[in-house]
Amino acid sequence: MAAVDRSIHILKKPGYFQGTFLAMGSPCEVLSGTDDESLASSLFDVVASEAWRIEDKFSRYLPDNAVDRINRSDGQSVEVDDETANMLDFAASLHEMSDGRFDITSGVLRKAWVFDGSDRIPDDGLVQSILATVGWEKVAWDRPTLTLQPGMQIDFGGIGKEYAVDKPAGLAVDNSNAPMLLNFGGDVVATGSPGNSSGWQVGIEALESSARKADRVIRLAQGALATSGDARRFILKDGVRYGHILDPGTGWPIKDTPRSVTVAADTCTEAGMLATLAMLRGADAEEFLQAQDVQFWQQR
Repeated sequence: MAAVDRSIHILKKPGYFQGTFLAMGSPCEVLSGTDDESLASSLFDVVASEAWRIEDKFSRYLPDNAVDRINRSDGQSVEVDDETANMLDFAASLHEMSDGRFDITSGVLRKAWVFDGSDRIPDDGLVQSILATVGWEKVAWDRPTLTLQPGMQIDFGGIGKEYAVDKPAGLAVDNSNAPMLLNFGGDVVATGSPGNSSGWQVGIEALESSARKADRVIRLAQGALATSGDARRFILKDGVRYGHILDPGTGWPIKDTPRSVTVAADTCTEAGMLATLAMLRGADAEEFLQAQDVQFWQQR
């Protein structure tokens, strides 16, 4: 296995320090509104270490972690710790809230679908064969014991990254009152405004911008933003764009979704949950978000 880069790069900016590192396959940026480099460095260590801990524990790509042990259980019951149980409880509540649209067992469909911008559409026979191992209703979950049917797997990708932003942000607040902004691949949390400003400037990326220009700039003083969309994960075939949000009932991409949905909420977990549930509603995404009484932006 290739060596993993676990370094943090620190730069001094006017009025704050910037720390960058890689985690969960995404560029991660942390801004600390302090002139104390030692404090900023220690906060970056706290944030990055917690993000890496969560990645090591819950990434489906890593061997012998909590998710891997579940996915290799082959029908045997697995007892999980409290943190993993909390994730499973949350996933179960989202499955119920979404009428089955949110399903952490649907990750196995990646065996058929590769959203790499190509025009490769999988054979429907393959998709249907994989669907036999999809369905949270087939799972026996009696905290702390989980039993998957043989061939089934779980994937926390739909909720894990947001959790991995909120948890380090909470630890940073426990360690200092310096205002901070965490941006993990577009999932953002702010713990306060830097200096005398009204908030950190956060851009929502334009859909077709190769230079990653912002479609909109938001001032974020406290709270979180999360975005769900198909800017980088899609298939384009005969002029039809297939986004990476899959329907666990059919195994195929949900039709008529917005290209991008960004939601503001108190926590990144809440914002990410609402953005994902909106995308799962397809053409009804805007109606769903309006009913939640939250601030949101969408691009179609």
